[in-house]
Amino acid sequence: ASGKPMLYLLRHLLSILLLPFTVTVIVPLWLLRNDVSRDLAPQDDGVRLMVLATGAVALLIGLTLFISTVAHFARTGRGTLAPWDPPRVLVVSGVYRYVRNPMISGVLFILLAESLLTGSRRIVIWFIVFLVINLVYIPLLEEPGLVARFGERYRLYKEGVPRWLPRVKPWIPPW
Repeated sequence: ASGKPMLYLLRHLLSILLLPFTVTVIVPLWLLRNDVSRDLAPQDDGVRLMVLATGAVALLIGLTLFISTVAHFARTGRGTLAPWDPPRVLVVSGVYRYVRNPMISGVLFILLAESLLTGSRRIVIWFIVFLVINLVYIPLLEEPGLVARFGERYRLYKEGVPRWLPRVKPWIPPW
């Protein structure tokens, strides 16, 4: 029984390292390795300061969303963020009461922050590629799988909570 918490922690760490860490750290570092131009960085000091401040805020939002969603997946969903080890319970609490994909939103905010903070056109392109992948993947593959796993509860959740842009008031599950 003492090995279960350690195994659970390892499952979470593995899913974080293989998915969001790769998307937000490994790929951007690889893209930046020879990117010395940083041609999107503003030359004007005032504008540069505004861009950096916006990047810092985007990073804070992204990290907050990411940490919150991982915690909800672990505590409420009893699973990880990985498709091969998904939550066993439908998570409709916390930030999930406002938006259906807060984890992807968090990763997008982090990528946006990285593009603003580095001024790298390559990171902007990676942000757009990652966004497009998720615009296709989520409705075509992820959501049908969630309907199959969670049935009517997910259908009700899907009707009440938007995919990308958050609700103003939290959704309250009817069950």
